[in-house]
Formats: sequence, structure tokens, C-alpha cells
Amino acid sequence: MWIEKDNTLHHKFIFKNFSEAFAFMTRVALEAEKMDHHPLWTNVWNTVEIWLSTHDAGDIVTDKDHQLAKKIDALR
Repeated sequence: MWIEKDNTLHHKFIFKNFSEAFAFMTRVALEAEKMDHHPLWTNVWNTVEIWLSTHDAGDIVTDKDHQLAKKIDALR
């Protein structure tokens, strides 16, 4: 579930292993690039954390972030 906090949408995804986590990140990267909207994220072994905000709007959460979050959820 995405949590809106400190002007970001945040979600922590946990996978079975590093390969699954990395494959997920690749799918997200392709969707984000299509939207020209690039997340802040981290990956440690099987965990991917993503923070979304719209830099062009002053680093706040906008509809663009919610749209990407929906696309990311569909990739899980």
C-alpha cells in the first residue's frame, strides 16, 4: 500500500530474492521512462523501496505520481 508522507508517495516491496526484485525494477524503469517520470528508489537484496514526487511541481505529490503508482502496482 502506498503511503503519502513528507510530500512523497512511498511503498516498500518485498520479493523472494534479488532476481525478482531486480526484474521488478526493470519493469518499473520501462514504465517510468514512458511517462518521463523517474522515482527515487533503493534496492537491498529482496527489498525495493520507491518514493514518488513530481520534481517539476516543486517536489510534491501530484496526479502524475498517483498514475505511476497504479502502473507500478500492476507490475507487481
